[in-house]
Amino acid sequence: MANAEGRPLAFVLTPGNVADISIAAHLLDGIAPPHRVLADKAYDADHLRQLLEAQGTEVVIPSTRARRKPHPLNRRAYRRRNVIERMFRRMKDWRRIATRYDRLARNFLSAIALVATACFWLP
Repeated sequence: MANAEGRPLAFVLTPGNVADISIAAHLLDGIAPPHRVLADKAYDADHLRQLLEAQGTEVVIPSTRARRKPHPLNRRAYRRRNVIERMFRRMKDWRRIATRYDRLARNFLSAIALVATACFWLP
């Protein structure tokens, strides 16, 4: 799958009781090193930051309040994260996605792919 600029995208469906940060490195292995990664505070972990910086990726993740020395944040770039949040909101307008009618993961992933395609093509 590719985004509007033709860059590859990857997504993984995880169980509800698994933290997203635990699968982040695996997800990033499936694509070419990105120029920049935007994420929320849940992804503020040293191991993820080190992995991204070793690839030459700009890390745009706000530091958690527990961090004694916060990392600098590119606020201008971080504002672009709302594009992703709006995409998730738009996908949840589709009842099948919001309530997860599908019991099988492969069926749910198929529904997500169809809805994402429809959201991309429909204004």
